[in-house]
Amino acid sequence: MPTTESRESLQTDTIAPNTVPSVVFVLSNDAGEVLDLATRENPMRYLHGHDQILRGLEKALDGARIGDHFHVDVPPEEGYGLRDGEPQAVPKSIFPPGTQFRIGAGMTAKSDDGKPFPLWIVSIDDDHVYVDANHPLAGLTLHFDVEVVAIRKATQDELKDGRVHDGCNVCRV
Repeated sequence: MPTTESRESLQTDTIAPNTVPSVVFVLSNDAGEVLDLATRENPMRYLHGHDQILRGLEKALDGARIGDHFHVDVPPEEGYGLRDGEPQAVPKSIFPPGTQFRIGAGMTAKSDDGKPFPLWIVSIDDDHVYVDANHPLAGLTLHFDVEVVAIRKATQDELKDGRVHDGCNVCRV
């Protein structure tokens, strides 16, 4: 169902709750290695104030304006958390025949009560896959160089759905 909100009614120049910022960034670790990036051609868009990005990055973006460019260091507690626990061995025999395993690949498991949770493959041997419930970036301070390239108010449909509608003509920035 198309939205009836006009492009003008969605304009804003400050990141605040219920806005959709478009942000370019370079993410690096303490050694300066680039871990991720978002470009002007493919910026990161998210609903601000809805816990869709790292808490530390969202806090740093709060109140930013179009054209702002800054550096932010996100400690583990405001990023992917502190490391907790050790990798666990899982027999390869429990996976379907022909399963291909790759270090760094993610998968979803279910807890005893049926709730899904993510795991990452950290090593492989002849008989086992070793999985870790910690995100690969857990325990790391993350360094972001950020630029805010656009901001608009979220549409009512986006707020209702809890996600950015990139395909919406009015939603384009």
